[in-house]
Amino acid sequence: MRTASPEAIAIVKATAPAIEQHGLAITTAMYRRLFDNAEVAAMFDRAAQDSGEQPKRLAAAILAYAKNIDKLQNLGPAVQRMVARHVQTGVKAEHYPLVAEALLPAVREVLGAEVATDEVLAAWGEAYWMLADILIAAEREEYAKAA
Repeated sequence: MRTASPEAIAIVKATAPAIEQHGLAITTAMYRRLFDNAEVAAMFDRAAQDSGEQPKRLAAAILAYAKNIDKLQNLGPAVQRMVARHVQTGVKAEHYPLVAEALLPAVREVLGAEVATDEVLAAWGEAYWMLADILIAAEREEYAKAA
């Protein structure tokens, strides 16, 4: 299980105000990139996507994560809901790199290179994979229970 460095955690927490202000634009840009992959696009509830609910939910989740990255226990119920939804929709470990490849460029696209520096994107990359590992492990357990 990967962890984020103390420096990455500090950077992610410091970017929370930018995420709060621009989170919906970031997640909208991320989904636009992600849905270039038809297999991934098919996994999502198009009604929730088209109504803007999915990007809003993800923006709220990213903000909560940024604010609580140093106190992950605060996110337990939200993580459990995410795991249940991911298992319901068939999310697998191999999908996580696709999300990272869509999310990090979307952060730079929306915030600009002067805010979303290489250092900031590297910190968010560490943070993303720390959470992804938690979700992947929990989802693996749920899939095993269901089998």
